[in-house]
Amino acid sequence: MKVAVFSTKSYDRTFLEAANARAGHEFSYLTPHLSSETALLAKGAEAVCIFVNDSADADTLAELHRQGVRYVALRCAGFNNVDLAAARRLGIAVARVPAYSPHAVAEHTLALILALNRKLYRAYNRVREGNFALDGLLGFDLYGKTAGVVGTGAIGAVVVRILTGFGCRVLAHDPQRDASLEALGASYVPLDELFGESDVVTLHCPLTPDTHHLVDARRVAAMKPGSMLINTGRGALVDTPALIEGLKSGQIGSLGLDVYEEEADLFFEDLSNEMLHDDVFARLLTFPNVLITGHQAFFTREALTAIAQTTIANLSAFDRGGRAEHEVSIERVA
Repeated sequence: MKVAVFSTKSYDRTFLEAANARAGHEFSYLTPHLSSETALLAKGAEAVCIFVNDSADADTLAELHRQGVRYVALRCAGFNNVDLAAARRLGIAVARVPAYSPHAVAEHTLALILALNRKLYRAYNRVREGNFALDGLLGFDLYGKTAGVVGTGAIGAVVVRILTGFGCRVLAHDPQRDASLEALGASYVPLDELFGESDVVTLHCPLTPDTHHLVDARRVAAMKPGSMLINTGRGALVDTPALIEGLKSGQIGSLGLDVYEEEADLFFEDLSNEMLHDDVFARLLTFPNVLITGHQAFFTREALTAIAQTTIANLSAFDRGGRAEHEVSIERVA
């Protein structure tokens, strides 16, 4: 099957080619993001393979349909960038990678927590400059602190287990309780209680209309003063201007982000020789207690291998005339 791969980086090609060795799909690798303007590049392909910052809205899907595309293979778990209703109307099937390496994202989450708490980024720069003073580097023991985990799916569950290992009291929130996490000592509580009591809050829920700007000005005000907030989920789970106000007031003591609501024009690109035109993002970078990584939480060998293998399996199932195990639709989401 001919597949147009959008937003291609060198590592995408490496892992997709390895997974495709036996399947034999014909890939054309494209560097641009998918949009209604770039959809013409998929001409002649039966499927497109897209990532988190590609747009498969109604206009884009209509153009893909005109080009003969019948399948959208997401090489990520989230599908908020796909208009599933439009896909159904056009007869375009959509599949995703619901789980690759939950440990990759969970471990990166803890890396952000530890780096923020112990000021590792500031200590690194100081030592390189010959400054070995400890003033301003004071942290706290995670042991005995209260950690709130919003979303206890595959990734959130691993985070709970790791935090439990650190000796944290863990509060959790999810529509579905996980009895195995409760057996470890995690307590499921309402969101307001979680934000009000947690020293560290970390977000691992999907982006839906209900979770869009889950952390807004009201929720920031309800947080425990001086607490830490981590987001390795989706950028739009938080209202960034509200976070900035919380940082300025001291309500948020430290902030770790691996995602950003307007990241499509920033992340995965080398902009080191250019001016940043996003004033909100630039403001975040001015805070000494903010640590941002460029959507790299998923970026491990194990995760990329699993993503490629599942993507190839989804494409092969469709090529054989079947339905992929990880196909998503309006009906399945509802």
